[in-house]
Amino acid sequence: MNLFAPTSAEATSPTATLAELLSRRERIDAGPQQRVRFHVSPDWQQGRTTFGGVLSALAVQAMRDVCGSDWPLRALQTNFVGPVSPGTFDIEVVLLRQGKNIRQVQARVLQADEAGVEQVGGVLLGVFGAARTSTLPHLRPDHHPVAKDPDSAFLWPFVPGITPAFTQHLEFRQAEGGMPFTGSQEWHSRTHVRLRAPEGIDNELQSVLLADAGPTPALAQLNGFAPASSVSWALELRPVELDATTAFWRMDKDALATGDGYVNEKTTLWTPDGQLAALGYQVVAVYG
Repeated sequence: MNLFAPTSAEATSPTATLAELLSRRERIDAGPQQRVRFHVSPDWQQGRTTFGGVLSALAVQAMRDVCGSDWPLRALQTNFVGPVSPGTFDIEVVLLRQGKNIRQVQARVLQADEAGVEQVGGVLLGVFGAARTSTLPHLRPDHHPVAKDPDSAFLWPFVPGITPAFTQHLEFRQAEGGMPFTGSQEWHSRTHVRLRAPEGIDNELQSVLLADAGPTPALAQLNGFAPASSVSWALELRPVELDATTAFWRMDKDALATGDGYVNEKTTLWTPDGQLAALGYQVVAVYG
């Protein structure tokens, strides 16, 4: 993602929380197609498109609206096909298969262009799975402490016209790693992150959104600005038990490989109390 893509002037103050975006959704009768319509304001922009994390979270909600929310989301694959402008767009949902324990659902983000022709902005595949009895022992990666806690970590400023509009809805405090475009020699980042208005947003949707919230740490290696954009994103989720909280989650990002203008990276998302919430893998294109 391009965390430092410039924003337009009208996108510099919040006009809708995530809960408000969800409350405005509408089920649309499109014949055999099942659609959910969303209205997203410019304050959720990321460069010339809508922030991929919020698009993915809205798509998951559309999948749940159409196909049911009885099973937790286990995996989400997202291809960012084209820009999605602020305003109205539909998410078309198709149930691909319903088994005893696994439900596979496809979603397409659709938006009309200036000529009124519907374009595909994203294609997602969600895998929802019921819990099952297993003899496997419990295994989780270790949750290691980081150099700085949220109180002492560096607070990323929101600078209208410089940082992406969507970042005004989040609070980032960087505990380890270099900042983008500073010529750092580090390939990782550790960031405390939270929604500024998490009320009404369940743990699953927060996991989807927060796992996509930060830039690839590879950008810290650059000595000047270069645009970057996610191409594909694979997210694996672990259901977590977490009471309503405004505490910081932690987003750990590691660049795994680079070359030919692309970055392969891994994200590990932890809840405020140290539960593993998600593992994410992205291919990021860097234009410079």
